[in-house]
Amino acid sequence: MSRPPLNPDQTAAGIAIDPQTLERVIPESRRPDGTIRKQIKIRPGFTPQEDVRRFRGTKQAQMDANVLPKGHIVGWAPPPSTSSSGAGEKSLSKSAKKNAKRKEKREEKKNEIIKDSWEDDDEGETPVKETMTTAATSSSSDSTAVLTPEPAPSTATTTSTSTSTDALASKLKKLEVK
Repeated sequence: MSRPPLNPDQTAAGIAIDPQTLERVIPESRRPDGTIRKQIKIRPGFTPQEDVRRFRGTKQAQMDANVLPKGHIVGWAPPPSTSSSGAGEKSLSKSAKKNAKRKEKREEKKNEIIKDSWEDDDEGETPVKETMTTAATSSSSDSTAVLTPEPAPSTATTTSTSTSTDALASKLKKLEVK
């Protein structure tokens, strides 16, 4: 059996369970003039008037438990809530749609322009595709050049990515020395 807490909860009359003796007591307290009231023991089974609850029969208690919330209409059921994942795009307002398009354009722009090297302090940034073509032409013919394609942007179509990969594959075949 576990012991009660050191600072037990008190009833409306101030009765608490003493953690040392496990008896019901009114704990000692300090009067406004500074003196201390002694701890008072409470007889087992005694319930002061402040702690007496209103009598409720079993049927009344059951009705109280089943009571509807305030403002509830009997027989009314709320409409089923729709999931936001499926209908999220349809319920967007005009401004929300515009903001979404702007965000997509910003993401495309970020993915499109990448510096060739972080060490270069060039003002003009070169797109990755141009960098790959210049690297392929500047590589010597006696060594095999390995090019890695840039990751496809999330908004690109599958046909454009497949054509770009085919183009890169053909460039690699041209560069290989037998």
